[in-house]
Amino acid sequence: MLGAVLLIMFLFFLSQPILNNLQKEHKWLKAGLLNQMYWFHMFFGLVYWAYAQVNRSDSVVYYRSYLHYKSWFEAFEPGTLFIEWINYPFAKWLGFNYDMMMFFSTWVGFWGFVYFYCFMKENLRFNPKFEGWDAITIFMFLPNMHFWTASLGKGAYIFAGLALLTYGLSWPGKRIIHMVLGGFICYMIRPHILFAVLIGMGVGFILGREKVPVYQKYLAALAGIAMSIFVYEDLLTFLGYDPNNVLQSFEEESALNSQRLQSAGSAVDMSSYPLPFKLFTFWFRPLFVDSPNALGLVVSMENALYIYMFSKIFKKSFLEYIRLAPAMVKMSAVVFISISISMTFVMSNLGIIIRQKSQIMYFMLFVIVAFMDWEKRNRIKKRAEIFNRIVEEERRNREEAELVGG
Repeated sequence: MLGAVLLIMFLFFLSQPILNNLQKEHKWLKAGLLNQMYWFHMFFGLVYWAYAQVNRSDSVVYYRSYLHYKSWFEAFEPGTLFIEWINYPFAKWLGFNYDMMMFFSTWVGFWGFVYFYCFMKENLRFNPKFEGWDAITIFMFLPNMHFWTASLGKGAYIFAGLALLTYGLSWPGKRIIHMVLGGFICYMIRPHILFAVLIGMGVGFILGREKVPVYQKYLAALAGIAMSIFVYEDLLTFLGYDPNNVLQSFEEESALNSQRLQSAGSAVDMSSYPLPFKLFTFWFRPLFVDSPNALGLVVSMENALYIYMFSKIFKKSFLEYIRLAPAMVKMSAVVFISISISMTFVMSNLGIIIRQKSQIMYFMLFVIVAFMDWEKRNRIKKRAEIFNRIVEEERRNREEAELVGG
């Protein structure tokens, strides 16, 4: 464990130049807050490490995998093997033990929070509040989000990849490295998530309200569609579907996955649920009444927050906002909805649902706070219009009084 402690300290100091460069680019960024986030996330790395000592964890299999390969690139394939490919040089060449590899992966997950935080903040004009507290800061410290992104496994890396990709798409011309690295990680771990982001990007750029030349919008959309076509067959093969008979293989695979998950414990039979109920289960369960354990109770508190936040968009004005929303909001909405729908057809175990939804909840939370931001701008605009109207009426009244007096 001493090696892990030294590594945590080394990674903290290694992070400072990167955080300082981000602070130079974003003057509103508080490096102190991100450092607090670092230690908070490392704490959850410790929590997960302790959890893995007494519970079955795939992290042990990922770590020991380097013993089965003769060369590094034997594991260079999309999916589970990619995590083993990442693990190989650290465990084989640098001599990282299991504890060190766990906390190195925790550090990777930390950057997911950093870049999601930057993405949200730079795309909002105001700081939406939750009972007087900065809503985005609260989102960045949700325990469940940290727990499932703090270990050696897919969770930390796909979360970081999504954050890098989303942050890069927010300003494509200046953040090519972020987009390429994030897109590469997403493709290698979960191609279907990259597929959803590409589709969302195309929709967002076409329908977004930004003052961008039309030809640039369609070029971006065509690029997204072209990349989607490029990964389509690999995506279906990765998911276990027959590219020549997608519907039948999807139904067979969904039924098989449902049976597997039902036998894993904490099962929820969603096969007969209508789609709205499936989505509710995926987004908001477990609730306090069906929490399977102590971890479920913590998650239930987060789910109560999600329900509260979702309640903010049940307004007629939300439909108007979506119509007028910028590209990044529309992209986030498409990514969230499309991935949610696809996952509801194969998820029926609360434990897996809790883990999987942590990858995409920030997309919908961003849509919600962006809507709250838009509402606040409209309120300020209306107050300004009322104030200007009152000032104008007073000016006219003075002029009329001066004319009468004259």
